[in-house]
Amino acid sequence: MTAPLRRHGTLVPAVAFALAVGGALIGSHAVRAGVPALTGPVPHLGWLAVAVAVVTGAQLPMLRTRVGTGTVGLAWGESAIVILCVLLPVAWIPPVTLVGVGLARAVQALLRPDYRQLGTAVWSAATLTIGSTAAAVAANLVAVTYQRPLSLRVAVALVLAAGVYAATGLVMVSWRVARCHDERFGPVLRRANGSKMPMIVGNVAVGLLVVVLYGVNARWLALLLPALWLLHQAYAYRLRTGDEKRNWQTFADATRQLNRLDGQGAASAGIQGALRLFGADRARLSVIEADGRVVAYSGSPDRAVTECEPNAADEPGTVARDLSVGGVRVGELRLRLRSTTRMGRRDELMFAAYADALAAALHDAATHHELRVMGEQSSRDLVHDALTGLANRAGFLAVGDAALRERAGAPVGLLLLDLDHFKDVNDTLGHGAGDLLLQIAASRLGDTLGPGELLARLGGDEFALLLPVLSRAESVPPDLPATEYPSQLAYALGRAESLAGALAVPSEVAGVQLSVEASVGVVVAAAGAVNLTELLRRADIAMYQAKRGGSSVAWYDQSRDRASTDRLSLLAEVREALAADDQLTLVMQPAVRLGDSGGVTGVEALVRWSHPRRGTLMPDEFVAVIEHSELLGDFTRYVLDRALTVAAAWAAEGIDAPVAVNLSPRSLLDRSLPRDIAGLLAKHGVAPERLVLEITETVVMSERAVIDQVLSALRQMRVQLSVDDFGTGYSSLTFLTRVTVDEIKIDRSFVWRMVASTEAAAIVRTTIDLAHRLGLRVIAEGVETAEQRAELTALGCTSAQGFFFCPPVPPERVIAVLHELTTAEVITLRQEDAS
Repeated sequence: MTAPLRRHGTLVPAVAFALAVGGALIGSHAVRAGVPALTGPVPHLGWLAVAVAVVTGAQLPMLRTRVGTGTVGLAWGESAIVILCVLLPVAWIPPVTLVGVGLARAVQALLRPDYRQLGTAVWSAATLTIGSTAAAVAANLVAVTYQRPLSLRVAVALVLAAGVYAATGLVMVSWRVARCHDERFGPVLRRANGSKMPMIVGNVAVGLLVVVLYGVNARWLALLLPALWLLHQAYAYRLRTGDEKRNWQTFADATRQLNRLDGQGAASAGIQGALRLFGADRARLSVIEADGRVVAYSGSPDRAVTECEPNAADEPGTVARDLSVGGVRVGELRLRLRSTTRMGRRDELMFAAYADALAAALHDAATHHELRVMGEQSSRDLVHDALTGLANRAGFLAVGDAALRERAGAPVGLLLLDLDHFKDVNDTLGHGAGDLLLQIAASRLGDTLGPGELLARLGGDEFALLLPVLSRAESVPPDLPATEYPSQLAYALGRAESLAGALAVPSEVAGVQLSVEASVGVVVAAAGAVNLTELLRRADIAMYQAKRGGSSVAWYDQSRDRASTDRLSLLAEVREALAADDQLTLVMQPAVRLGDSGGVTGVEALVRWSHPRRGTLMPDEFVAVIEHSELLGDFTRYVLDRALTVAAAWAAEGIDAPVAVNLSPRSLLDRSLPRDIAGLLAKHGVAPERLVLEITETVVMSERAVIDQVLSALRQMRVQLSVDDFGTGYSSLTFLTRVTVDEIKIDRSFVWRMVASTEAAAIVRTTIDLAHRLGLRVIAEGVETAEQRAELTALGCTSAQGFFFCPPVPPERVIAVLHELTTAEVITLRQEDAS
């Protein structure tokens, strides 16, 4: 209760008590003073008892009706005041009213627990006492004495008295309800008057009827009792109907307010609706979240809804209801009712219905929240990479283009990073290890980001970094091409080298220490002159140049642009060439035995591309493109099929020379290669010993188990293995200890320099001696002069290959060439003592 209400709660009873005592004193001791209503003898005790009984009887059959969140009691007070104005002098009406109302409230407290509120009873008695005083004074101003039969003037005075009594009571009660329940006075008064007005009219009519019958013949009053009972029932029915209508309207409003999209809003509306609907002192709502956590909210009529402890202890007068939807519990609603409030059957049904509506609202809000989260996550997934959390290509393009528009005209940089040999990690350690490696790379790249910079994973093992603001490098390398922004390009190159260094720091993946190397393409251009898609294209060209050049970083050079575009179109044309069956052709170059006996030791198949527009392309113009694409497997099988077709034709001519085919190191990562080769050998009827697969030393750079498995399967098939370009790698001797081979081919770079260079001659001599000691054949490549042949013969080399003996020739001519070169029995491919 507020401070003003507490003050008035003391003042009003004091005023009423003073009026009652003063009236009794005046009525007992006053003498005639010219005012008839204040004169006359004190009514004898019988009349006073009758008057008290009238007041008590009028207050006992009280009806209650809801006004907002409070209640107002309605009785037959207007009838009683009409009767009292006839029975008693003015001064005696206040004390009789106070005593009669007090007796009525005492009887009611004995019969009904909800009337056992002393403060409410005192306030009620005080209010009615003040109202009766005002009514008696108003009546006395109009008519001084009562006469039989009832005159019009007296009737008007009695009606006025009843009106003043009713108005005083309505104002004071409405004011108290509004203050107690924190509502506005005007609406409370209107609702109270709407409920009370028909009863006031009826009460006044009943009071006047009693006065009239009393003036005619008091016995007629006995016949009035059944009529009063029926009228009281009519009042009760009307009030119940009105309360029901208002309650369900309040229920409809409260449930409509539950339609919130957020759970906290629905909970707050649920508590406020429960307080209005059931007139509770406090409401507490516990909500079970999707993760099982319980969040509790509490509110009261004079306090806002706030979070509270979910396990608060119950207080007296608390009612509770579980909130469930489809058998799933979503929370609990608890109400602490006022001591004057008791839930009847109708209230219990309404409480259950409201709880179900609140449960549905909370469930809907939770569902909407989950859908919103899913929608936000889905929207985020559209522009973010699920594995690394970085922006994906779509997000990079959207945000990046916006950043370029903001920086229109200013130089910006783009770095495109591609992890080298990433496919080997997936093939060797599995995709889980590959994913972990990508996450490590993304984390390290993210640690280097500056303000405004945008990092994205474009797909696979490719990352992009947009530098919307470029600092100026302190020094510009002299080898940079002529460019509009040399200092900014130097800065971007420095960033690229720093990123490559950060990625190269070893890290443990799947129990293996890995050092990630990356190729980085760098481009710098004016924002707005090109869009982000064009920057990515240019950076891709630079990145490819880095891969081809063997360096970790390269910048975009416009002169390389056309070549890179040709590379992309060339890859598409390879597919057409493989399908056309007449563009990719083979030429054959024999290897001969050195010495007087001569003879062919084998034939190497070399691929050429008879391009319909570009003319004849050599392997170095297209094989590298194929090796880094998914077409490698188809290309390898195509060449093997053509080579074995030629070898089968030799066998038909009586020439049993082996055919050698170059094999890409990446082909050895294909577990199905041995099975496919076995199928091709069977298809053409060529013995496995007649096929030589030439591999390079780079195979030993990887400890991949799949390569060992493929090589082992080929050895078991009795297919021959040859080391091509021996001596050019970093671990030639390690290669020979790991891989069992049949033949070593000395790289042409040593053969060309061996006549003039003692170092090259020493390498050739050492290689030949090593091959002999290991029981391997040795072939020198690129022999073009008689001096080279003589030197090789002197060093003990048994076989050679090159233009000095025979250039590569088409397959249809190779049989004739083989017949010409074969002057002695062809040397068997595998020596008896070879391993």
